[in-house]
Amino acid sequence: AYFVERKKRFCKMIPAPGRRFCGEHGQQEEENDRKRIPCPLDPKHTVYEDQLQKHLKKCNSREKPKPVYFVQDINAGSKDVAEIPEKQVPISSLSKEELENLIVKLKKASNGLELRLTEQILSHQALQEALNDPKNRESAFKHLKQQASILGNMEKLHLLGPGRCYVEFGAGRGKLSHWVDVALQDVENVQFLLVERATTRFKVDGKHKRRDSIFERLQVDIQHLCLNKVPILEKKKLPVVGIGKHLCGAATDLALRCLVESYTTCCDGEDEEPAPKRSRNDKTEVASNNSADNESNKEDCKPVAGIVIALCCHHKCDWTHYVGREFFKSVGLGPVEFHYFQRMSSWATCGMRETTTKASASEESENQTNDTEEYEQTFSKTESGSDTLQGILTVEERKEIGCLCKRLIDHGRIEYLQQRGYKAALQYYTESAVSLENVLLTAVPSPSLIPEPT
Repeated sequence: AYFVERKKRFCKMIPAPGRRFCGEHGQQEEENDRKRIPCPLDPKHTVYEDQLQKHLKKCNSREKPKPVYFVQDINAGSKDVAEIPEKQVPISSLSKEELENLIVKLKKASNGLELRLTEQILSHQALQEALNDPKNRESAFKHLKQQASILGNMEKLHLLGPGRCYVEFGAGRGKLSHWVDVALQDVENVQFLLVERATTRFKVDGKHKRRDSIFERLQVDIQHLCLNKVPILEKKKLPVVGIGKHLCGAATDLALRCLVESYTTCCDGEDEEPAPKRSRNDKTEVASNNSADNESNKEDCKPVAGIVIALCCHHKCDWTHYVGREFFKSVGLGPVEFHYFQRMSSWATCGMRETTTKASASEESENQTNDTEEYEQTFSKTESGSDTLQGILTVEERKEIGCLCKRLIDHGRIEYLQQRGYKAALQYYTESAVSLENVLLTAVPSPSLIPEPT
């Protein structure tokens, strides 16, 4: 009976017997002097003033005890770096000379890098039935094609097998882990850890009936996750495979650091010294050095068997968390250029503005990390929709520059992994018509670092 003005609908809560309104809106007909006040923990809901202390003990917004695997800022990166000036000039406010200077720096830094990615659009038998199901709508079909290709790439890298722990970062509903589990239906000793900082509705991991595989959710920000302290990994000591589908911006960097630094090196809650800068042709020596380090710490360290992450939302990257800072510095770039390049990266997905707007309006996001096209459409209106930019660059030029920014940021991640003894690569894992964010980052250790399946 109570109309909620903010939501433009009637309240859906069921009132108590004999009452017209629910407890939240019951003050409209209360005959006594009981007063409802905003909850100090979350002002979005109210509570009776005389029951405040009782409510604070059970409020869902109260601070909960930290889990054992929570280590403050363990994956955040070094903090003693040059800070970006507080007042950044929007790209649309840059002069023509300033914008041209940024583009020159971008092209100079990209010179000599391998920017043409190979296509690895694969599939997997585990999803064939779902892909052929006519009941699936177009949006579901697009997600299935991406998941099938991710699994196909994992199979090609020999990452689907027994005796492994699959850690899905930014898991959302857990669909990617679900299909990995389906692909491993006849495999024993498999563990799944689904990392998601927010509570998620309609999770699929709870529906699994297999007893051989174990699903466990870790509700924690990747920035504070120490895999070494996750009880199941301490107990079973399984090799880890890090996976993710559309892992937004800085979350990718946090996940990479979580896997190859805080986990492999046995975290102690302290930041490590950054790895020494090496030439791009010195990968063999790096791998051998990492191999020697791994052998010396073999009893303590639990290696990472592989990394497969579908990249997304480069405009949400952060210099503090970015793992490729050393690469940027080596080509004469710093936090200011990084800030502008990350913003310009959205141009890669806003070239065909009208088309993507219609597509994003009709496509339902699978989880909170898969709304890339819609987000970047809103973003593009403020950054690339100004008359100033349109007078300097055409839509196609902006799209080309945006792609170049993405590849430059991704190359920093590749060099970061290579310096730590990984064979890393980027490839297109699906068509742009399926997803504009169609680049997959894969990494496996050098042969001497590949763990033996248990």
